Amino acid sequence: MIHPEAISDTLTEDAALLRRARAAARGGRGILGEFDALAGGDPRQRLARLGRLLSLPVLGTADMLAMGDALDLLPLSRAMQRHTALLRPPAEAGGPPLLGVVSDPFDADLLTWLETLTAGQGGLGVALALRSDVQAYLSKLEETARAMDNVVQADDTNRRDGRTAATLSFASVSEAASPAVKLVNSTLYDALKAGASDIHLESTAGGLAIKYRIDGVLDRGTSVSGTETAEQVISRLKVLAELDIAERRIPQDGSFRVEAAGREIDLRVSIMPSIHGEDAVIRILDKRAMMAAYGALSLETLGFDAASLATLRGLAEEPHGMLLVTGPTGSGKTTTLYAALTEIHNGRDKIITIEDPVEYQLPGILQIPVNERKGLTFAKGLRSILRHDPDKIMVGEIRDRETAEIAVQSALTGHLVLTTVHANNVFDVFGRFTHMGIDPYAFVSALNGIWAQRLIRVNCPHCATDYLADEAELLRLGLPLEGIAGHTFRRGAGCGDCRGTGYKGRRAIAEILTLTDELREMVVEKSPIRQIKEAAHRNGTRSLREAALVLARAGETTLAEVKRVTQHA
Repeated sequence: MIHPEAISDTLTEDAALLRRARAAARGGRGILGEFDALAGGDPRQRLARLGRLLSLPVLGTADMLAMGDALDLLPLSRAMQRHTALLRPPAEAGGPPLLGVVSDPFDADLLTWLETLTAGQGGLGVALALRSDVQAYLSKLEETARAMDNVVQADDTNRRDGRTAATLSFASVSEAASPAVKLVNSTLYDALKAGASDIHLESTAGGLAIKYRIDGVLDRGTSVSGTETAEQVISRLKVLAELDIAERRIPQDGSFRVEAAGREIDLRVSIMPSIHGEDAVIRILDKRAMMAAYGALSLETLGFDAASLATLRGLAEEPHGMLLVTGPTGSGKTTTLYAALTEIHNGRDKIITIEDPVEYQLPGILQIPVNERKGLTFAKGLRSILRHDPDKIMVGEIRDRETAEIAVQSALTGHLVLTTVHANNVFDVFGRFTHMGIDPYAFVSALNGIWAQRLIRVNCPHCATDYLADEAELLRLGLPLEGIAGHTFRRGAGCGDCRGTGYKGRRAIAEILTLTDELREMVVEKSPIRQIKEAAHRNGTRSLREAALVLARAGETTLAEVKRVTQHA
């Protein structure tokens, strides 16, 4: 065990820091919190300094993963409860056969507990690691072991609006629970903890593969062997989503709800037949996640640059007309419209939305969920909304000609209409509405502007390093050499904070087309798209790729991410 009194007091400044840290430990205050105040700077630098003072090794997540685990001595559930890890270093490293990893070297209770746990095993060494790195390491072990022994579904039958909210909690598994139930609960728990937007369960020839979509990219989770287990897992999802468990030949869609961290989370389930059985995708609709993260939903919190933000606010504050937001599924279109509605909601205008589904609940705004089973479609709902004396309307998505026609007429008759449509960029929107059979003159007369957006991953601040991009890489990525070759960029090497991906979080980038008389005339005259693009760029429209390259030059993202998210202009 480490005793603070054994540390030499011959050091000057460092000795003073350690004496105060010892006092903090004795007084029950956390060593890291006290050391934060004393040393300042980056947490990793502080921990490295503390490791040098105590002559203890400092490990990252990758270092821990490179060693053997000792789950036979310290079960995963206990390790996660105590925020510690027990490792078996390679024999050639020398030293004790076991290594306890702690974030607070003055936690005498934890160190005594580890020594008691490993008594008779040949000795115990101690290493330091950030608590986040320890948690990331344990999460990796949890994925490998499928965490079947750590998550339960409590018998909570609280019903709200007629639906069951099953509570996910970190506890011991009930002996009566089946492996399929454990695996489903474990998968949901892991996904919520990692901040995933979707869970993919893919049936394979040998079992089931589980993947999580995190920051817009699929991250492989774990694999389960056995086709029988795979079938039981899919059947369990069908039961939760109130689907037909006997039907395996056609797609099925349903939903259910779980309660985690004190809030209810809606989950949409899509079941699809495949050659190896059935695949499932679970969309996680965490209505309060953004509110909890930012305190309030606003355009400021979405990460747009100042120029784009000013343009979007201007379009959202128009008294009438149409603002179209476009982009692929999962690009944040609806969240942007919610943020715009939150900002323009002043209590003096009647704002009504029709959505499928209602993803965030906005106070003071009438929100109508689409229910096609009962005959409430976007078109029928929009017609009814116009009889409800609205000032501003949000339509979740324009999918067909009837909805498009009503939205255009609403914008032409004094309403502000905010809506979304699926298109690759702002210029493809004209083709979409032409394909729907909408009159071009009426469409461009109603249209104030088109906003295309993407979510681009940003570099992890803890492991990002500088590098020079050579011409070969730029050519491989299809990026222009002008202004980029020889520039110093940044990219993440991968650490515990970013789960080894090199990225942490996402920012929104935008391509904005504000309609001018020149552009309206060109659309009505069906001018070539090349000429419309040239006119738009003269008026200041910046492509998505150009917006992404600005972030890359600033060191906020990588060139590979620019290539992944945007297409050549």
